[in-house]
Amino acid sequence: MTLLRTVEPAVEPVTLAEVKNHLRLSHQSEDELLAGLIRAAREDVERATGVAMIDQTWRLVLDCWPRGGCVTLMRHPVREILSVTLFGSEGEASVMDPSDYQLDSLSRPARLQFHRRPEPLRAMNGIEIDFKAGFGEAGTDVPDLLRRAVLMLVAHWYEFRASIGPAQQPASYPAGYDRLISGYRDRRL
Repeated sequence: MTLLRTVEPAVEPVTLAEVKNHLRLSHQSEDELLAGLIRAAREDVERATGVAMIDQTWRLVLDCWPRGGCVTLMRHPVREILSVTLFGSEGEASVMDPSDYQLDSLSRPARLQFHRRPEPLRAMNGIEIDFKAGFGEAGTDVPDLLRRAVLMLVAHWYEFRASIGPAQQPASYPAGYDRLISGYRDRRL
């Protein structure tokens, strides 16, 4: 099972202006650094929580059908299934009819239940599921706690950028960061 992002988010959950206001900066000399820190902080929050903050497209690649015909989609929240592509034993591709599967986007992780399972599939990477995940298209759609976690990380990394070399980044996380994202972490038994 391989999960990869095929389309990056179009915007970040916090703007450069919000970060500069948070840091009380008025100059423009470090805007490029701040933009990079915003992107890195968003990616870190998404990695730690398993959420997609801004709408983005993902592809889940499977070798075979799961037991019970139910696939879990490990990004939250899943907004829609774009396509399910099956590759036959000769490499031929076919798109599955949406009436042959059902999405449960309320569960975490989201589940995709298949009603029929065509065979035979290619031995490796025979199933590709493309889906859209995210809270929305704008930063204002993202829950406030996650936006604050991004702001907190950017401020922390900006403050300690010179004391620790690039190879050791990120060196630490600010106090309270774990509390902000704890409600969004994917819990497992």
